Amino acid sequence: MTTINPAATGASNPTGSVSNALDQGEIASNFTTFLQLLTTQLQNQDPLSPMDTNQFTQQLVEFAGVEQQMKTNDTLSTLVSLQQSAQTSQALSLVGATVVVNGSTSQLISNKAGWSLNATQPATAKITITAPSGATAYSGTVAVNAGSQTFTWDGVGTDGNTWPPGNYTLSATAVTASGQATTITTQVEGPVSSVDLTQTPPVLSVGGQNYNITDIQRIIAPGN
Repeated sequence: MTTINPAATGASNPTGSVSNALDQGEIASNFTTFLQLLTTQLQNQDPLSPMDTNQFTQQLVEFAGVEQQMKTNDTLSTLVSLQQSAQTSQALSLVGATVVVNGSTSQLISNKAGWSLNATQPATAKITITAPSGATAYSGTVAVNAGSQTFTWDGVGTDGNTWPPGNYTLSATAVTASGQATTITTQVEGPVSSVDLTQTPPVLSVGGQNYNITDIQRIIAPGN
């Protein structure tokens, strides 16, 4: 990974469970009643003119189909619950860890803010960093290679003044040597300070910004 320095150049449902249990009880009760009626009719049918069993067979198939669908719904609900529990456990384990997420806003702390720039091909990128107030803090151009590289800003603006700590947003546009526009995507790196488990999927707080756990691109081991 190349480093560029401009100075140098983001619950369970008990009500649904109760409703499902009631539905299952009602199906079981109806099925029991149906079997009792079927048995009584078979016991009292005329041996010389037996009843047509096609209707009974169709009703048995319908009961079996409904029961199978309910069991399938139970299985899907269990799988969803297990997935949510796994996401919750994973999110909690990330508190304090350093992660890289898709985003463009990074915190300026101790005169340092960093982004990862991802280019599809070598190009010249125009970098614009916007302050929390919306004012342009820094503007400049850097050479980028194909792939991922780190862009570090020291907090010194284009006018030479040092900007205060805060959340700064980077935008980048790039052109190749032949003058064609090329895409530049950005990522930010920072520690996970908290996790909001009331959201699905859980929301992580990284550098004062909220990201979904699905926004995580990399997890950086301590000391790296």
